[in-house]
Amino acid sequence: MNLFRSIKTAFLYHWNLLAFGGALGFAFLSGAAGVCVPLVLAAEAAYLTFLGTHPRFQEYVAAQKAKQQRQQEKATAEGGLQRILSALPPKAVQRFEALQSRCLELRQIAVGLKDPSLADAPMPLEELQLAGLDRLLWTFLRLLFTQHMLERFFQRADEEQINKTIKNLEQALRAQSAGPDDPQKQKMRKALEDNIQTSRERLANLQKARGNSELVQLEIDRLENKIQSLSEMAINRQEPDYIVHQVDEVASSMVQTERTMNELQFATGLAVEEEVPQMLQRQAITAKK
Repeated sequence: MNLFRSIKTAFLYHWNLLAFGGALGFAFLSGAAGVCVPLVLAAEAAYLTFLGTHPRFQEYVAAQKAKQQRQQEKATAEGGLQRILSALPPKAVQRFEALQSRCLELRQIAVGLKDPSLADAPMPLEELQLAGLDRLLWTFLRLLFTQHMLERFFQRADEEQINKTIKNLEQALRAQSAGPDDPQKQKMRKALEDNIQTSRERLANLQKARGNSELVQLEIDRLENKIQSLSEMAINRQEPDYIVHQVDEVASSMVQTERTMNELQFATGLAVEEEVPQMLQRQAITAKK
């Protein structure tokens, strides 16, 4: 696949297409196409074989492919961020933006308090630390979105009505089971059984959502407090590795929370795996310019 990609890239290079097309045109107009065209094709094949199999060119193609993929992932992540922010109610957006702003403000304080004698040391809350905090902020935002969608789900889903529907369907199924059997009754029983199963799945989803709703709220408060604590650490501890380690510990403790959000996908529509958008990192880069 890498060899094919390299040869394809070499062929589609604009100067090659121009030269190849011009050479073919000249060959057809020369009056000796039977001789010139094979020569042009042979020269093109030699060029593609040489350049397409050259290790440095293959590395270049791989690097360009990786760069394109990163750009696509970044665009996807940014789109996901904007989609969630636009869907959240103003109160939830303000809560998220307040936490994000607090992290940036504390970073500025940490930078101002950095020991001048440690000029060569990494800046507080830089690179890996900011990437880690972005990961936690992204989880926090997804939790806010999960909570919001659960509230909407509870407004639309009526547990009492679902139970009533199941009871009525079961009565209808029992009525269809009475008396002589025939193909029409079998079809009706199958339809009723399928409807009962669907209603029971709806009820199970609703009960699961209610059971996890309190956990989501608790995790929102816990993560908000953790993020504030981690950003405050940068003021008193000039140890980037320590902060990165703390971020990783918090992220590891969120595994069950991520699993819970994945289980609630039927109500939230959140993708199971989404690229983490740059939030603190982007603003930190902007501040440097």
